[in-house]
Amino acid sequence: MKIGIDLGGHTLVTALVSDSTVGVLPHIVRTISDSTPRGRGVSDVMNVMADAIANLAEGCDVTGVGVAVPGMIDGDRTHVRRMPNFPREWDDLDIPVGLAAALAARSLNIPSKIENDANCYALGEGSAGDAVGIKDFVTFTMGTGIGCGIISGGRLLAGAHGMAGEAGHLVVRGDAPCGCGGMGHAETFAAADGTSRRARELGLPADFGELWMMRGNHGADIVIDATLDAMARAIASTCHLLDPELIIIGGGMSRAEGIGEALHKRTLPYLSRPFKAMFNLKISQLGNDAALYGAASI
Repeated sequence: MKIGIDLGGHTLVTALVSDSTVGVLPHIVRTISDSTPRGRGVSDVMNVMADAIANLAEGCDVTGVGVAVPGMIDGDRTHVRRMPNFPREWDDLDIPVGLAAALAARSLNIPSKIENDANCYALGEGSAGDAVGIKDFVTFTMGTGIGCGIISGGRLLAGAHGMAGEAGHLVVRGDAPCGCGGMGHAETFAAADGTSRRARELGLPADFGELWMMRGNHGADIVIDATLDAMARAIASTCHLLDPELIIIGGGMSRAEGIGEALHKRTLPYLSRPFKAMFNLKISQLGNDAALYGAASI
């Protein structure tokens, strides 16, 4: 058995995941969902994770823990470089060492590893989702930001500094500032935060689900069009660069009915002719569980 943890700004989900065997995919045996401690301090978060691990590990042979973290990590996959929505005390922190100390206080000795949460999403799709058996695919998560994970030749693409796959920061249009410090990035237009901001400016609902249901309304169509266009440009650019067999879309925004078809249609004009016929885009069937499966697999 393995344990996967999806560390979010608001929710911390921990899952006990079965080992895969020949012909049998892993499955989630049990989950524990906790609110991420207010303030998101290191000690408080470590204790919540350790308590959940201890609960799930009782009576089970747990051989490892994987943590999906919402931020950039180093090439050795041990230290957090920066988690934008967490306090600066997390910067340069060795999470496996900190978690080991918290587990030791509970008389547990279970090794742990960390990986970027978008990368874990991709690993999860490859181990238990739509990408099982596929060696070249890309996942995008459309939520507060735009996450991306790349599997190339059957392996996670990490890059020289451990930060590859930031396709949400592809430059797609204009020079609007992005929260990362760059300009004109896909995330600025396609993510939930940017979409909500433009909707509020027009007096429309900030919730993407509500806005999506208003298609046909002129103002709503203007906002949604910019979101789909930025995302389509990012997807097309990724296809040209990596030639994936499959694109998988996940995240909260992907739950909007028909968004997969809309993105497919919107992306086609941006693709060069050889890529159009082989373009394959799906909406994730695992949903948020993908990151748990991926974390458990690292």
